[in-house]
Amino acid sequence: MSLIRSILHLLVLVVTVIPYTFGVLLVRALTRNPDAAYRVARAWLRIVVLASRWVLGIRPQIEGLQNLPLHDPAGAVLLAKHQSAYETFLLPAMLPRPIAYVFKKELLAVPFFGWSIGSLDMIHIDRDKPTRAFARVLQQGRRLLAKGTWVIMFPEGTRVPRGAQGEYKSGGTRLAIDAGVPVVPIAVASATVWPPKAFVKRPGVVRMSIGAPIASAGRKPDELMREVEAWIEAEMRRLDPEAYPADPAAAAPSGTPS
Repeated sequence: MSLIRSILHLLVLVVTVIPYTFGVLLVRALTRNPDAAYRVARAWLRIVVLASRWVLGIRPQIEGLQNLPLHDPAGAVLLAKHQSAYETFLLPAMLPRPIAYVFKKELLAVPFFGWSIGSLDMIHIDRDKPTRAFARVLQQGRRLLAKGTWVIMFPEGTRVPRGAQGEYKSGGTRLAIDAGVPVVPIAVASATVWPPKAFVKRPGVVRMSIGAPIASAGRKPDELMREVEAWIEAEMRRLDPEAYPADPAAAAPSGTPS
């Protein structure tokens, strides 16, 4: 049944992405307004999330929405755990502010989906040229953050399996410090139902937790990223305790028998 549901969900994505891509491209060509094109793209992402609920049986459970800096006119850098494609659909669909992903340029070659995101006001980078890539992140990121856009980055760089921890890189905190905006850590336990790079998905709940904004003023990038990492990884263990082995020290008896 999960295989059949996954096939049907893929068909929904394929059938709907084509007209919405043309809609995004048309709106961008006629209005030259990236925000208008973003609203069209966001409507498609909401369809994807709804299809995930009704076809796959996957529903989100989100905590900490009150932590989002809605009253701050400046932007923020959102640093999220990345376990599957689900959160890349969910975050733009549910967040109340326009967002911009930092993503690898190879995605631009994906038919329809890549053409759509390529026309939006987001940041695509060449990972083979890290120095130029980071310069682009700073340049484009400052501009987007200045107009109130939230920039989303995955500090581990790629999707990580359930219960795993990648290397947290400080690019997101460097951007936040450079632009003078806070960072917002986000923990997402999506691999419980949507494993990375897996075609078959399982019904269930994706738990997401949004942390309080952390000010970047006066901080060092590596130090700030360590704080973000500590919060996300601790929160992942709370959201999905079955994915992480118990601490042997905590499980050991406190004394010896008499």
